[in-house]
Amino acid sequence: MTGLRMTELKKKPFVLGLLFAPILSFLKERVGTCAGVRYTGAMLATRIIPCLDVQNGRVVKGTHFLNLRDAGDPVERAALYDAQGADELVFLDITASHEKRDLMFDYARRVAEEVFIPFCVGGGIKTVEDFRRILKTGADKASINTAAVTTPELITECAKDFGAQCVVVAVDPKKTGTTSSGWEVHIHGGRTPTGIDALDWVREMEDRGAGEIMLTSMDADGTQAGYDIALTRAVTEIVGIPVIASGGAGNLEHIYEAITDGGAQAALVSSIVHYGTHTISEIKAYLAERNIVVRTV
Repeated sequence: MTGLRMTELKKKPFVLGLLFAPILSFLKERVGTCAGVRYTGAMLATRIIPCLDVQNGRVVKGTHFLNLRDAGDPVERAALYDAQGADELVFLDITASHEKRDLMFDYARRVAEEVFIPFCVGGGIKTVEDFRRILKTGADKASINTAAVTTPELITECAKDFGAQCVVVAVDPKKTGTTSSGWEVHIHGGRTPTGIDALDWVREMEDRGAGEIMLTSMDADGTQAGYDIALTRAVTEIVGIPVIASGGAGNLEHIYEAITDGGAQAALVSSIVHYGTHTISEIKAYLAERNIVVRTV
């Protein structure tokens, strides 16, 4: 319950189900594994999660993590997506780790005051105290990327202190051909290759207690040519925690493919909603018509 706002519970009781859906998936996965049957998550609603990449106080979006374009005010965008029926929001200060800046706690608090759905914050989280401070802003979860690589024990400590449902590990792989699977983990907003194989890494993060993997393909990011289905499927097949597919959504079919072909439990969306191509409501209607279980408002 750390970080959960009581105003959310009063205004939208379904928030509890949304917040704990990922951890319920984790528990069901474990039960399924013990019984010899892998749980597919089919009974849980697929989540549609707008991502607000923030730089200098503005939502931005680029291609392959570069050539960033302005996409509006983060607080206004957060309120809009909440009203459209988004299941969660992800708020990322995309340059915090790279530029060694502190987390944008004030912006996080402002966003938290405007939305009444589960809300994840990431960017520059390096310590357990950083994690705690983010939750105190009103966030329900925190996302860790760079520090998970430089200090892997941070994931173990945060899962122990705050619960797996609060811990999201962001993984940014790129197809380099230099690791056993071919996908190499990058950090510092995609600027620094690590030499770590992406599939080995997600297994370790699950073992350390992460509640979710937010998987962003650097090759697909911002292209609007579709998610990296091969990467997404490779990850969903080897971990028992929810995977959020990220990077590449350009049309409604792409989101459907990430869920069905990729096996993702949630889809992160950016350009497709930031620039008005589709609304969250339209995405959900499309999925529902194709027998994908989604939450409606």
